[in-house]
Amino acid sequence: MTELLRRIEEIVAPTIVGMGYELVRVAMSRGGGTLQIMIEPADGRPMDVEACAMIARALSAVLDVEDPIPSTYTLEVSSPGIDRPLTRPKDYARWSGHLARFETAEPIDGRRRFKGTLLGLQDDRVRLRLEDGQEAQLPLSAVTKAKLEMTDALIEEHRRAQQGPAEAH
Repeated sequence: MTELLRRIEEIVAPTIVGMGYELVRVAMSRGGGTLQIMIEPADGRPMDVEACAMIARALSAVLDVEDPIPSTYTLEVSSPGIDRPLTRPKDYARWSGHLARFETAEPIDGRRRFKGTLLGLQDDRVRLRLEDGQEAQLPLSAVTKAKLEMTDALIEEHRRAQQGPAEAH
């Protein structure tokens, strides 16, 4: 993460948390024209478009005051979606058992790309069962990209979560 993205995270996180959400990721498009802020409700409830719009308005005001980005940009506030990125240590526990893809900064066992079933995080190492049945352990500090893969099991879990506890029976 660049210094600019760290600074933006510091600026927006208090507002996001104060509104009952969690910050998942802050990213800038390659050309710098779009600032993407990914959020989700802290209580696990489903995310909706109205909430994204409300938070976008609040963050826009905060960013206008702090003005961390010298050029013009478009602010995009979104939910992580079903095939979400894994960005926080708790994501690795929460999504354990699901298929995910990983990229690392440097080769591990001769490769930088991995795909397998996430087994969690242990001692700052991402554990996953590769498609060949072997287990790999990736240092969390080496992971540059981690994302869930769309599967029927993931879609079904998302569907159940969207129904809420009252309707899930």
